[in-house]
Amino acid sequence: MRLLSGLRRILSWLGLIGAGWVIVTDYSSRPAPVGNVPEVWPADAPFGPDATRMTLVMFVHPRCSCSRASLRELAYIMARARHNLTAHIFFYQPAHRPDAWIETDLWHYARTIPFTTVHRDPDGKLAERFGALASGQVVLFRPDGRRVFYSGITAGRGHEGPNPGRNQVLHLVREGVGTADHTAVWGCLIQEKEATKPE
Repeated sequence: MRLLSGLRRILSWLGLIGAGWVIVTDYSSRPAPVGNVPEVWPADAPFGPDATRMTLVMFVHPRCSCSRASLRELAYIMARARHNLTAHIFFYQPAHRPDAWIETDLWHYARTIPFTTVHRDPDGKLAERFGALASGQVVLFRPDGRRVFYSGITAGRGHEGPNPGRNQVLHLVREGVGTADHTAVWGCLIQEKEATKPE
């Protein structure tokens, strides 16, 4: 009887571990949703695209740990395409949070990326306007304001290294052509509580 009870406990624990593994792997392998990405640079944006080279905008939740990989991929891109590309990173900041809330290690790292400007995005309004629902999403525009690409630039949540998004941005910026107008986006939802670290 004691042996049977112990066996039941072991099977119960194995079941819980298995269920947890399914949840974790499903989340990590499922692309994030994408909003309504505009085909042209929004007229009500606070500034326009660069008139002489392509402009990339990225949207980041300051407390999404998987966005560290997205920022490092952007640094990789800027190191190879900076003469043909201007980049802007917008960090989500809820209106009720103080300025210090946004100034995480991701914020400070982003400010070290050459040829990139970092901005605050109060309540994520600009992210919504550009159709960015997930942290790490980028949108790439030509100097005339036409969108040529949108995606994530990592191979998965928190994964650095060669990936379709990074490759497409580099091809478009350096050669003017690409093979797709979007790829999968990976990251926490910008305005979702789960994207934040515990206070």
